[in-house]
Amino acid sequence: MTVSDWVRRTPWGIVVCTVFLLGMGLTAIARGDDLAGGRALMPRQFVWIVLALIAMIGATLPPYRVLRSWSYPAFWLSLFLLVVVYFMPSRHGAHRWIPLGPVSFQPSELAKLAYIFALAHYLMHRRNYRRLTGLLIPFMLTLIPVGLVLREPDLGTSLLFIPVLFAMLFAAGARPRHLLLVCALGVAFAPVLWVGMSAEQKSRVVTLFLQRDGGPTPRGDGYHLHQSKRVLALGGVWGSELTGPATFESAAYHLPAARTDFVFCLIGERWGLIGCLATLIVYAVLFARGLLIAAATREPFGRLLAVGVVTLLASQTLINAGMTVGLMPITGMTLPLVSYGGSSLLTTCLALGLLINVGMRPGYEVAPEPFRFAPDE
Repeated sequence: MTVSDWVRRTPWGIVVCTVFLLGMGLTAIARGDDLAGGRALMPRQFVWIVLALIAMIGATLPPYRVLRSWSYPAFWLSLFLLVVVYFMPSRHGAHRWIPLGPVSFQPSELAKLAYIFALAHYLMHRRNYRRLTGLLIPFMLTLIPVGLVLREPDLGTSLLFIPVLFAMLFAAGARPRHLLLVCALGVAFAPVLWVGMSAEQKSRVVTLFLQRDGGPTPRGDGYHLHQSKRVLALGGVWGSELTGPATFESAAYHLPAARTDFVFCLIGERWGLIGCLATLIVYAVLFARGLLIAAATREPFGRLLAVGVVTLLASQTLINAGMTVGLMPITGMTLPLVSYGGSSLLTTCLALGLLINVGMRPGYEVAPEPFRFAPDE
């Protein structure tokens, strides 16, 4: 592919949305640096952004079909790394990172992308998942990484695999009534999941239902939720960037993990309600453009890959934004393209690069017509 072809075929809507969100993240992290008064993370995030954009461009260069043969090896490698992480030193009581000199690598980020590749490869030309018993292997492929990530413990990341599975099965042609039945079974087995959760994970779920506005500042997990809503509210409609700080009381701005898990609160404090709405609208445009790419792709592997990437990033966005306002349990989950962190940013930009890759090559290869079934099949 020549440079002119690359420029002409690139879905620039995704690129523009990506750049906007990266810029919004830098402004939020810079505001967090001002409020924290300690080590500045914005310059380091800028370096990660440069590396991530290079990775995103690199992901668009080879035809995505070439990468299909690496789907299963990458998936098994990610599972191996999810086991290796248990033998690494814990950080804040969790085993999520593998130290690599001055930086740390989070295997669960790689596992999300490798899982999408493996599932897309498995589903692309099969029909057995049209039967209820045929859903067994896709669910087994899902439960293995979910269990490993949940034991780190990382409740937030483990939750992301489930919507990706259902979206890709639906896109591949699984019967909706079978998926609804599986959902019902999942609800029935929820008590088993609850028993297997750590005390910290249970506390965060309970806190969601015990939250209340007003009164004294709560302690424990309730403090994080209380402060996230408080910092978000301090921005008002227009934010401190335009109207000035709402208060000069330093305790009002104290928010643990403000530049990572709760960066959406910093957007609200600096840019107000308008900034939050603009950010969510850009996310919606990004995901809608991704779904249009999936709909226009004739090749089944590419279509499933696009659906998986969009579902992954959309689920992560909804969970992160929801937890900051008390609609979802607090989890250690970053906001795609906005939160500080190298592993998450690199994985997200790689995923978007693959989405752009699919959008640049929507042609159909010599293979059966994708996902068209007779009523009795």
